[in-house]
Amino acid sequence: MTTAAPDTPALAPTARGLWTRSRGPLLALLLLVVSGVVLGALQSGEQHGRLDPRSADRTGSRALVRLLTAHGVSTQVVTTSEEAAAAAGPDTTLLVTDPDVLTQDQLTGLHTATAHTPGRTVLLAPGTSSLETFTPGVRMEPPARMSARPPACSLPDARRAGTALLGGLRYATAADGADRCYVSGGRPTLLRLPAPGTGRDTVLLGSADLLYNQHLAEHGNASLALQLLGTHKHLVWYLPSVSDPSSAQDQQRGFLDLIPSGWRWALLQLAFAAICAALWRARRLGPLVPENLPVTVPAAETTEGHARLYEQANARDRASDVLRSATRTRLAPLIGVSAAHAHTADVLLPALHAHLTVAPGPEADLHVLLFGPAPADDRALVRLADQLDALESSIVSQERHAPREHPDR
Repeated sequence: MTTAAPDTPALAPTARGLWTRSRGPLLALLLLVVSGVVLGALQSGEQHGRLDPRSADRTGSRALVRLLTAHGVSTQVVTTSEEAAAAAGPDTTLLVTDPDVLTQDQLTGLHTATAHTPGRTVLLAPGTSSLETFTPGVRMEPPARMSARPPACSLPDARRAGTALLGGLRYATAADGADRCYVSGGRPTLLRLPAPGTGRDTVLLGSADLLYNQHLAEHGNASLALQLLGTHKHLVWYLPSVSDPSSAQDQQRGFLDLIPSGWRWALLQLAFAAICAALWRARRLGPLVPENLPVTVPAAETTEGHARLYEQANARDRASDVLRSATRTRLAPLIGVSAAHAHTADVLLPALHAHLTVAPGPEADLHVLLFGPAPADDRALVRLADQLDALESSIVSQERHAPREHPDR
């Protein structure tokens, strides 16, 4: 019954096991953090977004703004609809880089602020809501591919610029006096609509590619951009921002509202499939069928395996309970105690004390030995196992050498 315990504490294997199991995720997390730091360092500095006049990126517009400045046009960058409406005074060009992200209240406010003042409004790839507000009666047509196109119209700005890179959305209108330029499939990708009596016009561009740094030097892009945005001495460059407080006036959409309807049905089907798979995996296949082990495992190996599991789990309390319970179970029939009372201290201890010819100690010591608390460390657990083995050996030896009466007497 005596077992040998290693001198190393049980905590060390547990720490090594935790490190073995967790080093993979920890290394992946470390790699992710290092990658983020490297990317952040590489992309640090002055970075701006698409069509930002301060950006030197391929899709920025710093080159165009410098060209406008060289021709005496001042540029003011704004990010809120209130700033744009306040800055778009007389003889000012208002450029809205992404009108479709504006709410209806923002569009209405901009149109009201600029409708009766001389100047120009340039909308880049406006959609249905923007067209209904700024240019009623104009329809949006399917987009055309980007290519170098001739002006094919009488607009002086386009004729001076010549061929330019245009495409994207196309527009259709029956308004008189409209300039339809850079046509694709019979529909213009640049549409200019004058407002009679106000000295103001609205220019619709189906794509903003000609304003990018990477395309400005191609064909007549620079000339066309300079003439469209440099007609007046002041340019208000409006970059709509999601942090604009005025965008909160409309009802905010939740996360589910942003998911297309087709994806909702797909998610519902996936959820139903997951439930069916869970039910399929969880169903009972009938009662358990006992099977014999393919090999016979020696009891010593089973005991050693249990001991190692207890050691890895640092379960000295469980190990001591198993040792004490097994000792009480084996001692009970030797001292005349029934199996039902083998684990009752008030019955087992007096009987055990009466059968000990040489007591190992007072009865209180036997109570601690057989029913006491869990050992504090591994050495105490080994000492407990030795004491239980000695107690059982003394009872067995006493019963073996005890005189027996002859049955005929």
